[in-house]
Amino acid sequence: MPQSLTRDSLIKVTQEVIACERCPRLRAYCRQIAETKRRAYSDWQYWGKPVPGFGDPEARVLVIGLAPGAHGGNRTGRIFTGDSSGDFLYRALYETGFASQPESRSRDDGLKLRDAYITASVRCAPPDNKPNPSEFRNCRPYLERELDLLKNLRVVVALGRIAFETYLGILRDRGAIASRSAFAFAHNREHLTSPGAPSLISSYHPSQQNTSTGKLTAAMLRAVFQRAAALVVESVPGAP
Repeated sequence: MPQSLTRDSLIKVTQEVIACERCPRLRAYCRQIAETKRRAYSDWQYWGKPVPGFGDPEARVLVIGLAPGAHGGNRTGRIFTGDSSGDFLYRALYETGFASQPESRSRDDGLKLRDAYITASVRCAPPDNKPNPSEFRNCRPYLERELDLLKNLRVVVALGRIAFETYLGILRDRGAIASRSAFAFAHNREHLTSPGAPSLISSYHPSQQNTSTGKLTAAMLRAVFQRAAALVVESVPGAP
């Protein structure tokens, strides 16, 4: 077989994610939600499949979340699209130059990401937003492949403690860090993991629970991506 057909690519990862059936509990839940729907979205044809990553293949910033929302990504087919978490995230990305528009309603709404790629620890919406350990393990290879394929990465933004721990777990298992315990989660904290590795920024997740209580404000999330943008500039040879 020609090498061009066997070489891994983000397109190949996307196709495999969409077709994935590794987690029966999650697949059953996503299909159930897609059939029953929410009254407000009764006229929607729900996506109901695993949700792939999205963004610029030349991205220098990778954003990692937890999982698609049952009536967000599981409905629209695009990560962080169609729910309040996405409203918060894409507004911050737009205000810091990473997104072409401040909101995302559907996967064909024209939104483009610039220098950023968004993915998740788990690609199916989980009941109660709680994947189990085996589901994290089943999904992690997709994230690992994305990390390898995004050749220009300079910054990783982990939205929430779970995304933070997932990424650190990959670094630990690859021998890039000795343990996860050396890195303490906090909002808008920069972590230097290993020489030559992307800078890691931990952030509160833009869940409705965090944003409605004021634990995470629009200004706080915007500051995370302002910091990511500054780190990208600093990583360019000869930058002032």
